Amino acid sequence: MQTPFSAQELRRAFSCFATGVTVITGIDQNGKPVGITISSFNTVSLNPPLVLWSIGIQSDLCNSFRIGQKQLIHVLDVSQKDLALVFAKQLNKNSIQMEHQIEPSGLMRLANCLAYFECETVAVHEGGDHHIIVARVLSIEQDSDRYPLLFAQSQFNQLALDPEGSIK
Repeated sequence: MQTPFSAQELRRAFSCFATGVTVITGIDQNGKPVGITISSFNTVSLNPPLVLWSIGIQSDLCNSFRIGQKQLIHVLDVSQKDLALVFAKQLNKNSIQMEHQIEPSGLMRLANCLAYFECETVAVHEGGDHHIIVARVLSIEQDSDRYPLLFAQSQFNQLALDPEGSIK
């Protein structure tokens, strides 16, 4: 189907919508922890508790997030830009101190995030060049004293704060 705009123009228009930045960790076929940076995270439902996010169909991590697989969604703090770059494969893992632990489930948990959602994939839908992952939220944790890392206009951003540290 022909469109009156290029893929690059569409990408630039999409970048006008600011999103939070997340790292989603899972377990690969060999039982090893894997992770990917995602800005497509979104809420779906409170009852049942559902979220969605998308992953490119060309990603070698797709099998780690198929139906029945667990994942840990990390909402990144404003100070965690380097973590986002590591899991986006734009920065070498050895170049930063990556505080983490392995949970009893085998999932990697990154330290000092704004929020955590442990989930299990309940549906995978085709969506053009991406798979849309729908996941049931199994547990949550949050730190309201932190601020989110944002992504807009193809760069990392943060909320504007007044001198007392409140959102403007």
